[in-house]
Amino acid sequence: MSGAAAARAAQRIPLSYVAVLVPVMAALNIVGGFIIKLVNVPIFLDMIGTMVVSVALGPWWGALTGIITNTAGSLVNGPVGIPFALCNVVGALVWGYGIRSFGLGKSLPGLIAVGVICGIAVQAMAAPIITFVFGGATGHSSDALVAAIASGGTGVLASSFLGGLPGSTADKLIATFIGLAILRALPSGLTAGVGLPKTDQSGALKMVLVGLGVGIVILLYVYSQIKPA
Repeated sequence: MSGAAAARAAQRIPLSYVAVLVPVMAALNIVGGFIIKLVNVPIFLDMIGTMVVSVALGPWWGALTGIITNTAGSLVNGPVGIPFALCNVVGALVWGYGIRSFGLGKSLPGLIAVGVICGIAVQAMAAPIITFVFGGATGHSSDALVAAIASGGTGVLASSFLGGLPGSTADKLIATFIGLAILRALPSGLTAGVGLPKTDQSGALKMVLVGLGVGIVILLYVYSQIKPA
């Protein structure tokens, strides 16, 4: 699907959908981030709603959702997340343009690819923030892997990128496929003309489970690399 076709599809979406979907998906992001903070798992789950809005409405609506997530979410999860609004914006642009303009949402390999690309791009944005704003540690469980890499003599910026990359990749894959499941449940008008898999519910479920499985395998790898404190 071309960018122009995606834009025409977005123009047909009633503003009432926008007014509902953006805040609801931002709230989903905030709740996901809060749950992860409680269970201390080395992922984030604060961008599922960003993925949904970016695909359903467009990348810049997704970016707005991400900004709302990190600013409003500071009331729940603390101010540490505010600078990472830039990461949510990057994720929105990758998902939105990758799926709506470049057709990466039409197949399982494409969805896995856009999830991996999103994980890399978001971590590339996060690493300078972690390094120069927080000195290499934010209190997230992935800090242990960053510290382990830095202890081998790698610089803080590179350690921040490499240490967070597996968790970011797992997180964005999980977000991509949970987001796909949500998109399939939304009114068809929201995804009209958007290049998503043309499968029945059973086929879509299989794709979601496979994609989640890939993300979980990467997450288990991250767990295996984190040394007990």
